[in-house]
Parts: sequence; structure tokens; C-alpha cells
Amino acid sequence: MTPVEEGSRSRDEGTPSKMAGLPEDASQWTAKLRRKALTYLPPEKLMPDRQPEYVSSWIYVFGVLTLSAFLVVAISGALLALEGPSWWHESGLGHFVNSLHLWSVELFFLFMVVHLWGKFFMAAWRGKRSLTWITGVLAFLTSVGAAFTGYVSQQNFDSQWISTQAKDGMNSMGIGAFFNVLNFGQMFMWHILLLPLIVLLIVGVHVMQVRLRGVVPPIKANSDPMADSKPWSGKYRPYDIIKEFTIGFVVVAIATLLFSFVFSSPDMAPVTIKSWSHADPVDFVTTAASELAGTSATATYGAPYNNVPGTGQKLGPISIENAVGVHIPVNPTVDFVLAPLSTVPNNPALTTAIQTWKSASTQQQTTWMAAYDKALNKAKQTAGDSVSMPSSNSGPVPELMNQELVMAQSGGLDGALESSTQFYGTNYTKPLLFIADGGYLASLAQADHLTGSQWGMMNETGSYPGQAWLWLYTMWYQVKPYSTSTNADVEVMATMIVLTLALALVPFIPGLRAIPEKVGIYKLIWKDYYRSNKS
Repeated sequence: MTPVEEGSRSRDEGTPSKMAGLPEDASQWTAKLRRKALTYLPPEKLMPDRQPEYVSSWIYVFGVLTLSAFLVVAISGALLALEGPSWWHESGLGHFVNSLHLWSVELFFLFMVVHLWGKFFMAAWRGKRSLTWITGVLAFLTSVGAAFTGYVSQQNFDSQWISTQAKDGMNSMGIGAFFNVLNFGQMFMWHILLLPLIVLLIVGVHVMQVRLRGVVPPIKANSDPMADSKPWSGKYRPYDIIKEFTIGFVVVAIATLLFSFVFSSPDMAPVTIKSWSHADPVDFVTTAASELAGTSATATYGAPYNNVPGTGQKLGPISIENAVGVHIPVNPTVDFVLAPLSTVPNNPALTTAIQTWKSASTQQQTTWMAAYDKALNKAKQTAGDSVSMPSSNSGPVPELMNQELVMAQSGGLDGALESSTQFYGTNYTKPLLFIADGGYLASLAQADHLTGSQWGMMNETGSYPGQAWLWLYTMWYQVKPYSTSTNADVEVMATMIVLTLALALVPFIPGLRAIPEKVGIYKLIWKDYYRSNKS
């Protein structure tokens, strides 16, 4: 044997012994981490082939089904993200993949909700498993956020309506100043990258906790409650985790394919300023006039769009949105009317009208708008999508509104409001605020049962399932005092935060953590165990 061969052999032979952890590795970070990991999660815990005998109920299947559905969601979502938004609107294949994504999400939440409430009635936090429960609740909450950002990223009518309504709840808590649901680019990145990574991280911690702490034993299986945190001392049964996950994935994939083939998915075209101005030019001109006058809903909204004294929903004496302040500045008079019209070339009459309006006093502008509004009350839609109304002593306003309508019907106003200093314009805040100020968008939503009084936040266009997991949030708007309160959004958000904290902290709240034992549903879950272990 040559010296080289002998040296190679000694190095090769030394590797296994070092993996065992020799004294010289005592201070090595890698060795320390490996030893710690193997102490807490040895291979037989990480990938068990045996489970305690009580793990025989159907309720345990829903954890695996949830993970399986999450994988289908991730695969279909990745395909949609790779191809881009236009693909699922314009391509038959893209629409089918979008259907896969929709139905896998619906199955994911169905399985997760059953899994979550199954664990609640099993009091799964017992035996030092509080973190297992908390991470499960957090996984559900972040999944709701991921699904919500997916809905507002669809770039169709439903996403428009949801985002324009959801902004009020977000803004009332000051969140909307930084998490702008009207900004497609921001929501899309949250949906395809940030929130999925957070969900994946939390789910990973949750699964590791299950492997570390083991599956919670049946209630009263141990005479000493402290024994619930110790390894199970009873009988075990075979358990093939890889086989179970594979079967779960196949079942979910087949179910998703069937639902997608049979039911497809909704995709109602979005409302544009161009389509709105053609469909209901009177409503468009009425809205544009309110933007010019500074009396529209956006102009009088307050934070985070503008400073308007007396605005802002209050939680007690505090207005959180006003405390956060203006972070998305919007001036409807300028942004929605004067600035876009100023870009129209070779129009001396329009240029004169703009200058006349700008140079007039506030009192004069108010007088002109009052006269125009009076005439607008008698406006009618005529052939060719025009507006017929009596003449009025309203200065430059008729010229401004006529040109605003012309620009809108040409599609130029859409482009002007979507433009930004960046090359890619993905922020639809201004056009959506403008459209939402009118009555046309709301009339379409009413016809599709999407308004607040119709439990709209959890509905979808047509007869498709929507965000059913938001039923509790939507419910509060249907009951007093929320339904009649001027501060309903902030009150509902605060209520949901309190309820969410209560759900996450159930292991530490005496009254709540005692519910499973008092209700007794656990007896059905573990009926086989109790039957076979009668004393």
C-alpha cells in the first residue's frame, strides 16, 4: 500500500469515529448542534414507524391531509406565479391551473379547520404541548392572510371589490398605511413569497413540536396529569408516515382535479374606468365632479390618504389611523382630474379651463360646483355613451367634465392613474379609489351578493365558494352594535384580535382550557381506546 493510499484510508476510516463525537469535538459548534438535535429529535422520533395505540381515530388523518393540500396549493401557486397574471385570465390552461389553486385552497382550509377544532376538543395542549397548539393557531392565521392576499391579487372584479372594502378595516387599525390592499404589486409579493415562507416556517416548527412532544394521550388516560408529558408507556401500533402522506397527497390531488374539471373557477372581468364610463357615463361624471369639488368619499376619507379634520374611526377615545398618519397621499382634485387632464395635448379650450379653475377662489369654485351639481341632477345618458344635461352657469366645470369623460372612454384615464415613477405600474390605489367612489362598482357587487349586508367578504362572484373561513369576521357586521356603529371597522378588528389571542392562549386560560373535558367530544374521538381500556 502506498503512502497516499494509506493516508486516504486513515482519513476515510477516521470520519465515522468523528461523527460519533470524540473529545476533540467537544467545543466544535457543528458537533454541539448535532448532538443537541439528536438528543431532542432522534431518527425514531423524527420519522416514527410506531404510534401509541390511541392514534386510531379519523381525526388524525386531517393533519396529514392539511399538509398534503398545502403541497398542492404550493405547486399550483408556483405555476401561476411563473406564468404571470395574464396567463390565468387569457389562457385556457392558465384558467385551469387557477382552478386547481382555488380548489386546493378550499380543501386546505377545510382540512385545517377540522384538524384545529379536533385538536381543541382533544385538549391537545396538555403535557407541555402549549407551543404545539400556539403554532397550529398561528399557522391557521397566517394561512388566512396568505389566502386573503391571493384573493386581492386575482386582478378581476372580485379582487377589486374585496380590496376596496377590506381597506377600511386595515386603515382603521393603522395597518393600511403599510399593508396597502389596493397595491397589487405589494399584495402579490406578500402572497407568492413572504406569507408562504412564514406559513412554511410555522408549520415546520409545529410539526417538529409534534415529533418532539409526541401525540397527546387521551384525556384521563393517565391518573397523574403530569404523565401526559412523558413518553407513552402503553401499547403501540405500526405507523408508516411516508405511506400515509403519499396516500393523502394523491387523494387531495385527485379531489382537486375533479373539482377543477367539474366546477372550474370564477373570473369576472375587472371594472376599468373605461368600461365604467361607457356603461354608466352619468355616474362617472357625477363621481368625477365630486372629485373635482373635493367632496367624494376619498377626498373626505382622512388617513392614510389625506388630512381631514374629524375623520378616522375611534376605538374609545383613540383614532389609530390618525395616529399613524398619512402614508399614501391622495389628492382627488389634482390626482383624479386636473393632473390627468393636463396631459392632454393640443387642446387650448381644456388648457384655459384648467387655468381658470386653478386661479379661481375657493368660494367661486364652490359656486360653480353647486350650479353644475344642480344641472347634473337632470343628466341623462344618450346614444353613444354621452351625457345630456341642462346648461348651467358653472364656469370651466362643463369643459373639464366633458374632457374627463372623453379621456376616460378612450382608456387614457386608466393609464394616467396607474402610471408611476417606476417602469412597471402595479399600484392600482388611485384608479380603485376613484372607481369605488362611484355607484357602479357597488351596484355590480350588490347583484353578486358581495356587499357587507350580504356577508360579502366571504362570498365569490357567481355560485362559487369564497373565503368561508372569514365567516366570523363578516358575522360581526350583521349584528348590533357593530351593524349600526360609525366605528364598526375598528371595533370588529379589535374584537377579532381579542378572540384570536384567546384562541392562541387557550392553554393558559382556565375557563377555556376546561371546555374540552366538559363538552366530552373527546370520548367520540378516542372511543376505541376507551372501549378497549375499560377498567
